Amino acid sequence: MQNTQQCPNAVQLNHTVVHARDRQLSAEFLAVILGLEVGAPFGPFLPVDLGNGVTLDYYAMTDEPIQPQHYAFLVPDERFDTVIARLEAVGVTYYADPHHAEPGHINRLFGGRGAYFADPDGHNMEIMTRPYARP
Repeated sequence: MQNTQQCPNAVQLNHTVVHARDRQLSAEFLAVILGLEVGAPFGPFLPVDLGNGVTLDYYAMTDEPIQPQHYAFLVPDERFDTVIARLEAVGVTYYADPHHAEPGHINRLFGGRGAYFADPDGHNMEIMTRPYARP
């Protein structure tokens, strides 16, 4: 994979909006679990910077149902156990599979480790140490 210095014309994801009932609660939840920080409010958004130029902008949506989405985070192998320990410390169950049928287990896809968990709004969060091998 090339970075933008090597490929200046590459298209990159810059930010995406994450709907939440309580933007502060949801942003802080993810930041604590992943070892990140919540940024200063930007208009109606509360950002969590992922450190690779991508920001999750939490947006409070209280007047209609939230459609759960899937967000996958590539974490360094040496931080994976720390993330699992943080989930356990706050009483959040993690799963080996995206359907949440294997509680308390991790997967070993593509030579790495991975797990899924729900955030306060039901978004299906995934952590993995190796990106998926695509054909």
